[in-house]
Amino acid sequence: MQIRPTTTEKIAKFIIWTISILVVLLLFFIVTFILIKGIPTLTWEFLTQNPASSGREGGILSTIVSTLLVTMVAIIVATPFGVGTAFYLTEFTHESKATRIIRFSAESLAAIPSIVYGLFGFIFFVIFLKLGWSVLSGGLTMAVMILPTIIRTSEEAILSVPAQYREVSFSLGGSKWQTITTAVLPSAFPGIATGVILGIGRCVAETAAVILTAGSSIHMPNSFFDPARTMAVHFYIMAREGISMERAYGTAALLVIIIFFINLMANMIVNRFVAKSR
Repeated sequence: MQIRPTTTEKIAKFIIWTISILVVLLLFFIVTFILIKGIPTLTWEFLTQNPASSGREGGILSTIVSTLLVTMVAIIVATPFGVGTAFYLTEFTHESKATRIIRFSAESLAAIPSIVYGLFGFIFFVIFLKLGWSVLSGGLTMAVMILPTIIRTSEEAILSVPAQYREVSFSLGGSKWQTITTAVLPSAFPGIATGVILGIGRCVAETAAVILTAGSSIHMPNSFFDPARTMAVHFYIMAREGISMERAYGTAALLVIIIFFINLMANMIVNRFVAKSR
C-alpha cells in the first residue's frame, strides 16, 4: 500500500513537532527545577561572602571572581588567535592543502572531549611549564578549548560580507589591510562577537578541564598564579560530596542565569547582524 505524499508530510511534521515540544519541555523542566531550588539562596550575603568550612558556610564570591579571571584569560588569548586565523583563511590565502589542514585541525579540536583538554592542560601547563594549578593554567587550557568556536564563527562572519565591499575599497585605492579594517571587519564584527560570547559561555560552564588545571581552592585568588575554583567546579564539588545542596543549587541557579543572558546577548547580536544585512 502506497502512502500519499500529503500523508507522509503530515506524519513527518507531527514527529518533528512532537520531538521539538519534548525538548523544550525538558529544558523548561530542568531550568525551572534549578531556579526554584536555587533562587531562595541567592541573597546579598551569599553573593558577597567567600566560602567557609569547605563551602558549608559563607557564599560564592571567590568562585565568581575565579570564574571571571579564568574566562578573561581565555578570551584575551583565544580571540586574537581565532580571529587572526579566520582572516588568514578567508582574506590572505586561497583554498589549498594548508587551509584544509587548518580547518580539519580546528574541527578536530572542536570534537575533543573536555576531559582530554583538562589532561592536556594538566600535563603541559601545570607540570611541563610549571605554572601549577592556577588561574593562568585554567585560562590557557580554556583558550585552546574555545579556539575552534571562535575560528569557525569568525570565518563564517567574514565570508558573509559581500564581495562588493572589498571591490569598492580596492577601486578607491585602499590596500589589503585598509580593506580589512575599514570594510570587512566592521561588517563581520557582530558575527565575530557572537563567537566570542559563545566562547565566554563555554568557559563559564566548563568543569572537567578547569578542575584539572585551575584547581579547586575556595580562597580568593590574589594573582593569576594562584589556584582557583570556578562556579561550575564549586557546584560540582558541593553536589558530588553532599557538602551543602542548598548552596549547590544556589550556585547552579546563578550559572543558569548567567548562561541565559550570555545566549540572549549572542542572539541579539545575530539578529541585529541579520537585520543590517537585509
